[in-house]
Amino acid sequence: MAFITGLTKDGREWTPKFIKAIDKELCIGCGRCYKACAMDVLAYEEVDCEDTAKAYMTVVNSGNCIGCQACGRTCPKKCFSFEPVEAHAYGYTS
Repeated sequence: MAFITGLTKDGREWTPKFIKAIDKELCIGCGRCYKACAMDVLAYEEVDCEDTAKAYMTVVNSGNCIGCQACGRTCPKKCFSFEPVEAHAYGYTS
C-alpha cells in the first residue's frame, strides 16, 4: 500500500498524516488546535446541556488539511486521530 508522500527541504521523504477525527468526549474546547491550524479545517461547536454549555472542536473542512498535525501537537487532551492517505485514492502512483 503506497501513501501520498512528499519531500522535506533537505530531501528526506515525508508521509503526511491527515486529520481523521476528533474525540468529542475528550475535547474540552480550549481552541488551541483552532489557533494552530492555518488551513481553516476546524470550527467550534457548542451543545447546550440543561444549565451548562459544552464546547468542542469539529472538522468542517477536512479537504483543506495538509497533514502537518499541528492541531494534534497542541491538543492537551490528545483527542485527535490522524492517518495517511493512499496514493491511488487520488490518482497518484509511485
